[in-house]
Amino acid sequence: MLKKVNDLLAGLPTTIISGTFLVFSFILPRAGVNLPVDPAWATIIISGIPLLYLAVWRIIYNPGISKISSALLIVIAMFAAIAIDDLFAAGEVAFIMAIGAILEDMTTERAKKGLKKLITLAPAQGRRIVGGKEEMIPAEEIRKNDILRILPGETIPVDGIIIEGETSVDQSIMTGESLPVDKGIGEEVFCGTINRFGAIDMQAVKVGNDSSLQKLIRMVQEAEDKKAPMARIADKMASWLVPVALLIAVIAGILTNDIVRAVTVLVVFCPCALVLATPTAIMAAIGQAARHGVIIKSGEALEKMGRVDTIVFDKTGTLTYGKLEVSDILSFKETIGEQEILSLAASAEAKSEHPLGKAIVAYAKDKKIEIKESSAFKMSAGKGIYAEVGGKKLFCGNEKFLGENNAAVRENIKAVTEKLRMQGKASVLIAENNECIGGLALSDILRAEAKDMVEKLNDMGTNIVLLTGDHKNTADYFAKQVGITEVYAELIPEEKVGSIRKLQENAFHVCMIGDGVNDAPALKTADVGVAMGSMGSDIAVEAADIALMSDDISKIPYLKRLSNATVKTIKFSIALSMCINFAAVTLSVIGALTPTTGALVHNAGSCLVVLIAALLYDRNFDENRGK
Repeated sequence: MLKKVNDLLAGLPTTIISGTFLVFSFILPRAGVNLPVDPAWATIIISGIPLLYLAVWRIIYNPGISKISSALLIVIAMFAAIAIDDLFAAGEVAFIMAIGAILEDMTTERAKKGLKKLITLAPAQGRRIVGGKEEMIPAEEIRKNDILRILPGETIPVDGIIIEGETSVDQSIMTGESLPVDKGIGEEVFCGTINRFGAIDMQAVKVGNDSSLQKLIRMVQEAEDKKAPMARIADKMASWLVPVALLIAVIAGILTNDIVRAVTVLVVFCPCALVLATPTAIMAAIGQAARHGVIIKSGEALEKMGRVDTIVFDKTGTLTYGKLEVSDILSFKETIGEQEILSLAASAEAKSEHPLGKAIVAYAKDKKIEIKESSAFKMSAGKGIYAEVGGKKLFCGNEKFLGENNAAVRENIKAVTEKLRMQGKASVLIAENNECIGGLALSDILRAEAKDMVEKLNDMGTNIVLLTGDHKNTADYFAKQVGITEVYAELIPEEKVGSIRKLQENAFHVCMIGDGVNDAPALKTADVGVAMGSMGSDIAVEAADIALMSDDISKIPYLKRLSNATVKTIKFSIALSMCINFAAVTLSVIGALTPTTGALVHNAGSCLVVLIAALLYDRNFDENRGK
């Protein structure tokens, strides 16, 4: 009951009411209106009770020196001002602190929906084979060594090994790879990944909480639990601020034999400007970032981003668009041109459901290439397709598939496809009449702004690292394109988390930038997580501290400059507030200030801190200005 009343009094509506009464307390007496009860009493009750509750709670429950907090100093000052009947001063310090608490709560509030969404990805059931018969059972009833059948389009319910069949599996949830991975007998498949084409039988290996998806969920949860709320700077300093304030007040009172001076010292020593320095600067910066399509979820994230010295990028969907496009058209026969190769491939693949086939067809349509009607279409999961186009019998697929259908792949062609593989590209070869006549290479598309963005970050002295689940050749190729030299490839989510922790153990402050479900644990583990908000996974966005709503990674240098400036502003405001407090304490000791005028002076200091912070909102952090 007491906590509910406290929460109600600390809320924004009641704090506005509290401030209104404080204004009345200041204006009405000066307008010749004298009420039987000073309106400041309402401010003291509304804004003072939550402070008293907080101070007492910390004395009872906080360990050691942390029992002494800024709330305790303000409560002491408030009661001292009441004791000498300066109710305005008592209400003023309570009200300013209430405003500071509300601003800080607004900047530290963040959504926690990502974990729930991740849990919904866990398959609810699986198809178990017993005695040659299929039975649908809840996923939690699947046991190790059970034989399961996975049909095309179904989600794999546990980790296991394929014992029959071939297929292509969409593993983007685990690795972020843009291409489905071809799988055959003896190869591993993971819980939560999607079987795209062929039906397979698998033996369960890791079930229940041991599965890859459940580990992913646990890692996000553990990283979330490790996120401590931003400690208030005033409270960090309270261990010496409270004793010093009391000591100076007592000495001033004894030496001058004037209790009013002692109370004035306590009032002006209250860390109102100090408390406002951080949340006001952060709110201004968050407002500016929002105008630029960057959503910052907490003040802690912004502060930490200002200290970041290492930025870790995922590849797929971050440095690249995460979608396939034809990059090379190859003709291995002089009588056939590139346009005809593309036309034949697109016509043959027109009925294919494979992402490579769809990408080829989309590219041909975009280039307005003729796509002819095909017949006798047949698909071999994870290998390729057969189709008849204009009387031509065509095989489209990998080298193994062509070889199985008696289409020879010459050594010079193998050399070309190997070179393409080294560039991180996927190849589709085309054969007619037992001869390989051409091929197409497909690649993820590098974001146009990626290279310039990396150069700007390097100029700012930031270390850049690439962590990806993609093949090493692919990772190295794209890293070279943008100028990243430190590359770690073929990583599962757990290994990404491990890489980030190693960097942190070496005293690096790490920012992780990613877009997929598989990036969620790494985003949570890093000091700051930045997600691609428009095209990225909802789970990645929820797991991150910051989201780029336009997927424009050129905003990363802007974000770093804004964060750096915010941290500098906070430090400057803290130093300024301490100087104002020192001057006010000196004036209080010599009798130049009373509790009321002292409250107004330190209120002016609070306003100055707010004004300095507000200037962040309109500053230009454009990269061309070098800020």
